[in-house]
Parts: sequence; C-alpha cells; structure tokens
Amino acid sequence: MRILVVAAQEVEAKELARNLERYGHEVTIVDSGAAALEQYERANFVLLDLDLPDMDGLDVCRALRETGGLPVIAFAGGGTELDRVLGLRAGADDCLDKPFEIRELAARMEAVMRRRKPRRPVLDPKTAVSIGELHIDAVSRKVRVHERSVRLTRKEFDLLYYLARHSEMVVTRQRLLAEIWEIPLALAAGYQASRTVDTHVNSLRNKLGRSSWIVTVRGVGFRVGVG
Repeated sequence: MRILVVAAQEVEAKELARNLERYGHEVTIVDSGAAALEQYERANFVLLDLDLPDMDGLDVCRALRETGGLPVIAFAGGGTELDRVLGLRAGADDCLDKPFEIRELAARMEAVMRRRKPRRPVLDPKTAVSIGELHIDAVSRKVRVHERSVRLTRKEFDLLYYLARHSEMVVTRQRLLAEIWEIPLALAAGYQASRTVDTHVNSLRNKLGRSSWIVTVRGVGFRVGVG
C-alpha cells in the first residue's frame, strides 16, 4: 500500500517507515497536519500521530475522514482509554497507544482493510442450521427447540445464528461485538461492551429453555452446546 505517515518526531517516523517498507509498503512521511491534508490524496492508508505541532490531530483525523474517506489508524501518546476513544470518535478506524510493536500495527492495518471490504452478511439466506433439537431457519428467521417455537429479537437471532454457524469453535466477545454489533475491535474490549454480549446470551438461554445451549468458556468466549 501507499502509506502516509503523519508524525512530528522524525526519528520515530523514519523507523516506522523502514519497518513498513520491509512489509512491502511504499511510505511517505510528513511532519504536520497541514502537510497531511496536502498529501493524503497520494496515499491509500494514513498512519496519524495525534500529537502534531501545527494542528490538533483530532481535527486532522476528522478532515481526512470527511474529505478522503481513507483508512486511518491514529497513535495516541497519552495511553488512556479517553485518548483512544477520542481518536475513534474523530473518525479513525483504529487507535493505538505509543509505543507499539510493528507486528501489532501490521495486524491492525490488515484488520482495517478486511473490515472495509464488502461485508459478507452475518446470515446466509440459503442456510438452515440444526444442532440436536435446535433448528434455525435463516430465511424465515425462526427458531425451534424440541418443536417449540422460540421468539427472538433481531440481535438475539443474529447472535444465536452466528454461534451456530461457528459451532466448531469458541467465539470471543470481541469477535461477536465486531460481527453482530459492528463495534470497532479497539473498543470491543471495554467492560460495558462485553456486558452487552453477556446480557443477550443470558436472554437467549432463558428463551431456549436451558443454559447449556450456549456454553461459556471462561476467559475466552462462547460456543453452542447441545441443549
């Protein structure tokens, strides 16, 4: 990719550029917000340090989102949750604390690009799923357990269907938040966000009639059981 690195610290920026070039990317470095807004059209990915000498990095992030719609990963030097949240609210696709490892950055860049590709629908209308006495019809969005009809909300249905479609694996809360609620992964580790998943899981268990239909794997996530 053609990557624009926006950072005031020359040594850090050059080291980052060298590492990115090892991954096969073409890198341009600018050291100010004004230069970033002049150069962004030549890039297809922006790495933005929010600590800039001439402009508020959050304003630069907003401008990039409004004018170019380019994928942006912001770097927050404060190391607090508020810094990351502000970066995300300003339009960044992801936000990292400094310092960071290049491998984590590369992985997050890949994740951003995957999310920006056309999303496959959570539901496959051609697929019905049966696990024991649990039957899920994606076309009619109906669920039956032991021939008993179960009425679910839209999110409950999407959550159950996703778990059933991935019954061979344990699905993390963060993955469920990203796929079902479309919450950015950088925010998905928050306590309040995780509690959203737990609330819906508990509701599903009650409606399905047994807690064993959705099994909690402590410290990891959830998987579908056998009722």
